[in-house]
Amino acid sequence: MSGSPDGRLPILRLFGLTTAALAIHGYHLGVEDGEIYVPAARKLLHPSLYPYATEFFTSHGHLSIFGPILAWTARLTHLSMDWTLFAWYVVSLFAILASCWLFVVACFATPRARWTSMLVVTAVLTMPATNTALLLMDPYLTARSFSTPLTLFALASFLERRYVRVGVAMLITASIHPQMVVYLAFLTGVIWLSEQSKSTVSKPVPVMASAVSIFPTGFHLSPATGPYREALFSRDYFFLYNWTWYHWLGMLAPLALLAWFWKSDLRGTRPGFHLISFALIPFGILSIAAAVLLCSSPNLEMFVRLQPLRSFHLITLVFVLLLAGLAGEYLAERRSWVPVALFLPLAVAMFYVARQTYPNSPQIELPSKTSSNPWVNTLLWIRDNTPPDSVFAVDSHYFKDELTDVHGFRAISGRAALADYYKDSGVVSLFPSLAVEWKQMSNATYGLNHFSVAQFRNLEQQYPEVSWTVIHGPAPAGMTCPYQHGSYSVCRMPAPLVVASAVH
Repeated sequence: MSGSPDGRLPILRLFGLTTAALAIHGYHLGVEDGEIYVPAARKLLHPSLYPYATEFFTSHGHLSIFGPILAWTARLTHLSMDWTLFAWYVVSLFAILASCWLFVVACFATPRARWTSMLVVTAVLTMPATNTALLLMDPYLTARSFSTPLTLFALASFLERRYVRVGVAMLITASIHPQMVVYLAFLTGVIWLSEQSKSTVSKPVPVMASAVSIFPTGFHLSPATGPYREALFSRDYFFLYNWTWYHWLGMLAPLALLAWFWKSDLRGTRPGFHLISFALIPFGILSIAAAVLLCSSPNLEMFVRLQPLRSFHLITLVFVLLLAGLAGEYLAERRSWVPVALFLPLAVAMFYVARQTYPNSPQIELPSKTSSNPWVNTLLWIRDNTPPDSVFAVDSHYFKDELTDVHGFRAISGRAALADYYKDSGVVSLFPSLAVEWKQMSNATYGLNHFSVAQFRNLEQQYPEVSWTVIHGPAPAGMTCPYQHGSYSVCRMPAPLVVASAVH
């Protein structure tokens, strides 16, 4: 597949788009799902870290080589884990844009269509994929940062009938993100079947990843109950009946337009354009049907975590590329300024959204010993000034504190902590066996910022592994707090009361 007329990727232009994407969307260490992925990598690099409650991030980690890749990179380059994460994030940005280029080359014949598509996708990389709780590309590093470029590369290769490339990309994707490769395998199967229906000529059967057989265990036909039900229903987007009209519009409108793309004789398109436009329609419809089925009975609640609507992450990304390419083909034929005119307002809007999402943090959080965010600064102090095997108690609802900008405690501090309510509940929704432990821990630290010394002692009796705590606000009298700055206090857990024995 040629990325340009002479068969090469436009490397310099892609580097330019990568720089633009970094400036528009930013980079943030350990936010959102980084709280799950980053600790797994840190522990692989330094096994003495996180001596307690590791199950809340290793449950994901053992299914993927994402953590080992980061740990191996840090060992090989002698970079810190923070710099390793940032370096891989920049690589993943370049990779997603390179794979987008290969895809638009497979779908469009003219440079104006291809470059309009590239400029638009660069501007909107962090837009949400309807109500799936997924962004097209996260402004932080997770396993999806690797699986998304690989998925798009596999699709582009499939459209060009490079089946060996497809097989290799799918196998790598399966080893990094087993769930996402299922959608890729299904979609390539739809494309292949549609090609077979149009021709009686025998074609090579594409290599399919074995990951289609990989599913979580523990499914049974019964309603979710107890703590697991609470964790599952905290992810309301799992359930289609919670979606609003505009979420439905974001799901159905692309399918309707893709049907028009498929049926229309559109200028400047290649056969791959019509092939992928058609394939995404049954792919999306079957995903919706599966989601409707799983929401149809309480007895199917244990299966909702399969999240069939995650397919719309891929559908949305491809749809944006196709729609933008068509806009460039038809609007920019005699108006060379059109691609830039589309790019600039989108880029400004997405930059504004990025700043509103992380208002207390720098746009690009380069690895450093300090931060302008007081919560992150507290976590960096903890990393440098507490023993590696420390275990912390933090208010279980800290993730929703506006100052945190959803920076995860474990991911940045490098220290173990009792389970939090919001992020760890996402892990529990996929791994029900953790539900009771999650509920007990998150209940034990709820309201911790307002605990008295006596309540801290009770917490220590319940969890004797805990040796430190972080308090947002002033610490109660009697606590030893070596760090008190920026409205946060880092304190040692109070010593147990010594009861004097009676004198006889």
